[in-house]
Amino acid sequence: MTERVAEQIDHQLLLEHYKKMLELRVFEVKVQELYRNGMLPGFVHLYVGEEAVAVGVCSNLEPADLVFSTHRGHGHALAKGVPAGVVLAELWGKVTGSSGGRGGSMHMYAPEYGFMGTNGIVGAPIPLATGGALSAKLRKKGQVVVSFFGEGAVNSGSFHEAVNFGAVWDLPVVYVCENNLYATEMAFSRATKNTSVASRGDAYCLPGVEVDGQDVMAVHEAAKQAIHRARKGGGPTLIECKTYRFVGHHEGDPGTDYRTRDAVQQWKQRDPLKCSRKLLLDSGVDEKELQAVDQEVESLIDQAVEFAQGSSEPLPGSVNDHVF
Repeated sequence: MTERVAEQIDHQLLLEHYKKMLELRVFEVKVQELYRNGMLPGFVHLYVGEEAVAVGVCSNLEPADLVFSTHRGHGHALAKGVPAGVVLAELWGKVTGSSGGRGGSMHMYAPEYGFMGTNGIVGAPIPLATGGALSAKLRKKGQVVVSFFGEGAVNSGSFHEAVNFGAVWDLPVVYVCENNLYATEMAFSRATKNTSVASRGDAYCLPGVEVDGQDVMAVHEAAKQAIHRARKGGGPTLIECKTYRFVGHHEGDPGTDYRTRDAVQQWKQRDPLKCSRKLLLDSGVDEKELQAVDQEVESLIDQAVEFAQGSSEPLPGSVNDHVF
């Protein structure tokens, strides 16, 4: 995490970020536990370690703004405001889930919260978000659209076509690359000669910003400027957040065959939650206040589990509902 002077930070904002990041972390750890116990169906890709990106970006968005997510999207949904119980119920395949239990982890939609879906196809959210931004511009609603994607997506045609289109039309979209260094097991350094995602903005004459993705305040500030620019008609920004997943690519992948344990441990020293907590304590926030936040979040996730577990499964007779 970027070195910061405690006197120069907005302590209340950092505390809010810490609380939200903790919600994402505790939620994902609970999902991991439930999945390992055979209670959740389907497939899950956990967001553990990358919480500062979703929280730093989405904290700048208005309720009407839109987010297009990835296969690793639980954190994006929570950060955009989808209640934890609704997200967990969707993972559980329950009728109270955001998509009625029909989408699961990788096809989860909650448009009423401005969350336009997770997506199992690498790179697919980028043109979808660009289309959403075109719609927002034509309707003159003042909306900003955010597209999250991993570094593995920047070698796809969808990235280049969409970013070029967004730049040409000065669309109100922010492209956020969560560069966690590995596309499944493929190191980014093996997939491209140019490992700077931010530099790709030059090709389309739009700002490319590289930021420490483990520093929630740095992400917040970069996103704040990009979102303000987009809302005022200045067009897209490409933000590259350098981050790291502490777990495997998906639950069941130990993540050790292609990464060294030392590398994982080094990144864990830059855990956005631990760094934010230390900064809060160094700035004079009382330990008891943080303990109260910890307990509040734990209680929130316990309630989410109770809600999701107690919800009904879809009736077999509804199998053809919502089919076009």
